[in-house]
Amino acid sequence: MSRLREFARAAAERQRSAEREAEPERCDLCGEPIPPGHRHLLDLESRELMCSCQPCRILFEGGAAGGGHYRLVPERRLRLDDFAMDDARWAELRIPVDMAFFFRHSGEGRVAAFYPSPAGPTESLLELDAWEELERDNPVLRELEPDVEALLVNRARGAAQHLIVPIDDPYRLVALIRTRWRGFTGGKEVWEAIDEFFTDLAGRATTTTTTTREEAAWQTT
Repeated sequence: MSRLREFARAAAERQRSAEREAEPERCDLCGEPIPPGHRHLLDLESRELMCSCQPCRILFEGGAAGGGHYRLVPERRLRLDDFAMDDARWAELRIPVDMAFFFRHSGEGRVAAFYPSPAGPTESLLELDAWEELERDNPVLRELEPDVEALLVNRARGAAQHLIVPIDDPYRLVALIRTRWRGFTGGKEVWEAIDEFFTDLAGRATTTTTTTREEAAWQTT
């Protein structure tokens, strides 16, 4: 009888898991079902990303809704192939690994630096002077939309990838690493998944220079 009860409990749990997986995602604001590939809102107080349906997204596109509490995450992705940063400049940023993302934290009035780890996103103390020098060398960084856009850097295993992305992209990378990392080095599976992540991201991004829009316009006149 005990074996039968265990079998029944296991079967019931599998059924519940299947039902949960079959349930569609829902908008965190109105509760309506939403398709894959939906947009996100950032809660500026909790720093949490919220799934958004199209009607709710439209409310926040102009930035007037929500009393400044929420911000719509943009969609632009820029691949910065001429990004100026050598090994010495990277060392000045004091990031202990070869992958990180940076964004303007409006609540604290500074640029924040995080890197993905098996434990989740980990903050690294960022030297202001080092960031200002990086910004001078790459003026496009001045255009980062506060809170919702990030500079994503991948220097792992000889890579040299620098992209401006929506803030939800780095957190997708964090989730990937957190769930698939095995042992001390991560394992073959996680590194293959990381390569696929950046290949997909680069394919969806537009190639641009590190100059600002204003500088680019001035150079063409």
